[in-house]
Amino acid sequence: MSDPCILFPGQGSQEKGMGRDLAEARDEARDLWLLAEKESGLPLRGIYWEGAEADMAETSALQPALTVVNLSLWLAARGRLRPAATAGHSLGEFAALAAAGVLSVEDVVRAVVLRGKLMSQAGAEGHGMAAVVKLPQAEVESVTAQALADTGRELRIANYNSPAQFVLSGEKPALDRAAELVKERKGRAIPLAVSGAFHSPLMAEAAAAFAKLLDGLHWRAPQLAVYHNATARPEPSAEGAKKAVTAQMTSSVLWVQTMNNLKDAGCRRFLELGPKGVLSKLAKANLEGVEGLEIGAAATLAEVEALPA
Repeated sequence: MSDPCILFPGQGSQEKGMGRDLAEARDEARDLWLLAEKESGLPLRGIYWEGAEADMAETSALQPALTVVNLSLWLAARGRLRPAATAGHSLGEFAALAAAGVLSVEDVVRAVVLRGKLMSQAGAEGHGMAAVVKLPQAEVESVTAQALADTGRELRIANYNSPAQFVLSGEKPALDRAAELVKERKGRAIPLAVSGAFHSPLMAEAAAAFAKLLDGLHWRAPQLAVYHNATARPEPSAEGAKKAVTAQMTSSVLWVQTMNNLKDAGCRRFLELGPKGVLSKLAKANLEGVEGLEIGAAATLAEVEALPA
């Protein structure tokens, strides 16, 4: 693949002012903000352009707002790109679906509005997530299995982000036990400021409600390969894509596996469309030592316009 593989980020990539320059310069970007605000009932531009950091982290607002930014960047950049494949991290997978023509941009916005509400409402006392760093995958898997066995409470690896960065999701007793085991092995466990145990079976009720909306959307066969979080591989049919996306909310984000599969497919050029460049950093961590690797990011209108036509 000589053409770029496009990456779209998820929660954690938000920043103040994101997408403002695009919305003020391009009608299609402004219209996406208006659609997301209408569907969510939230003043998203006020929150993300003028609001406080705490409000920006709220899942029900963050999911539509970040998706609008991802989509606005894609719409501005697509005339300059001939992507070989695309993938999105967690929430970012929905922008990837739009980029590949699997779902319309409007359906994606409506879907993530509901997804954000459901995931926010699914938060429960004693559920949470923690990042684990400085331990290899095998040790994190061992810690997870032992903490689950010791406590009998739900715990899983929710995100395989890089060879030395993972996220655990589950119930507090299991998370606390895992943190003890991580410390014993000279790693670090960092609690995350989230309201639920995302990408775990504890999201089953929210996932079932979300599946009803997904069933009602118009799914199309992808125009380019979308590497799905739940499987780390592309699905060639509309039905296969819907099945993979339906499983996403309760499945682990297999990002390490996704990046390796993209590499094995021949991708050496990666372009992240979204704020902060989080996935660009993860790409470097996942593909260290790969020859001919080019990794870039575009988060503003100026950076999109600087892309080679």
